[in-house]
Amino acid sequence: MEFQEIIENLQPAIIQIATKSSTGTGFYLKQYDIIVTNEHVVGSAGEVATTGKAFHKMLARVWYLDKKHDLAFIQAPEGIPFPELKLGNYEELKDGDEIIAIGHPYGLNYTATQGVISKVDRIRQGMKFIQIDAAINPGNSGGPLVNEKGEVIGVNTFIIKGGDNLGFALPVNYLVGALNLYAPHKGTQAARCPSCDFLVLASNIESKKYCPACGTEVKLPELSEKETQPLGVAKTIEEILKDLGKDIKLSREGNNRWEIKEGSAKIKISYNAENFFITGDAYLCQLPQDATKIKPLYTFLLEENFRTNGLVLSCVNQNIILSCVLYDLDLSKESGSTIFQNLFTNADKYNTLLKTEYGCIARLEE
Repeated sequence: MEFQEIIENLQPAIIQIATKSSTGTGFYLKQYDIIVTNEHVVGSAGEVATTGKAFHKMLARVWYLDKKHDLAFIQAPEGIPFPELKLGNYEELKDGDEIIAIGHPYGLNYTATQGVISKVDRIRQGMKFIQIDAAINPGNSGGPLVNEKGEVIGVNTFIIKGGDNLGFALPVNYLVGALNLYAPHKGTQAARCPSCDFLVLASNIESKKYCPACGTEVKLPELSEKETQPLGVAKTIEEILKDLGKDIKLSREGNNRWEIKEGSAKIKISYNAENFFITGDAYLCQLPQDATKIKPLYTFLLEENFRTNGLVLSCVNQNIILSCVLYDLDLSKESGSTIFQNLFTNADKYNTLLKTEYGCIARLEE
């Protein structure tokens, strides 16, 4: 199978996963009707935000955690026509086999990198891992590693910092073992004991926290009655967004980052804790293709910047962006609500106006 065909077949089954502190990748397995990712991607979250090519962002329950093998299983959305990904045979792999890793590194969705298996059975922490030279980065975690047949042969799991393309994937045989162990209990909370591999369930866990087989402390994936709240500036930002009617859990894009959809505009909010400022960037439309409309557009943007209170219209490459910036010491719920509401309201207004009056074109979205 051609690599381009493999990538095109894979993409609809690749899932983007976000929690309040991290982002990562997952993939859907039709045979088990489950989304697979890394345990370190979901962390302690009982539910995560998931997004795919065939569905909008939604919350999904985490059902299974496996700290030893760094695996987590997440509930898949219903009624989505996902493609079927086949699982490969680890025993058939050889050093030098060509592979593809696909995921969402640094928020760059559906990034595919090609390489070879450097070593099939690299031993790390008493387990075998597939060492690869394909570039994987933060955000790739939990994505599939596939062979030249398009079969999943591993789960991209970690890299060695400072190494030159030193990536490692959990072999598919470990994944199959975990899937088969959990399959009879699908749709219930479960965690695999990191000491004895016993499957701990809500029905057999000792004193609500210990493995009944060996006594090791185990945590089931549970929805917290009271969700752990962020602290400081991040907490204030989330309180503001909530007061403005936004869904906080769906807005989170990782640590100190949020994304809001307002009408036809996409708005990214981030807090730079090192430099003490908060930015809100509303990505509007793109420059018109008709060159005669560029000068009138620039004139309009410059004139509007004298009228917009606390907002700035700018062009970055082909994109027109409406932005606001404020220092964290100036942030209060009152001031923040006013500024963000102003940004949200004007983002949709300008997006529509620029397209109808100046021929700007809609941004391509993944």
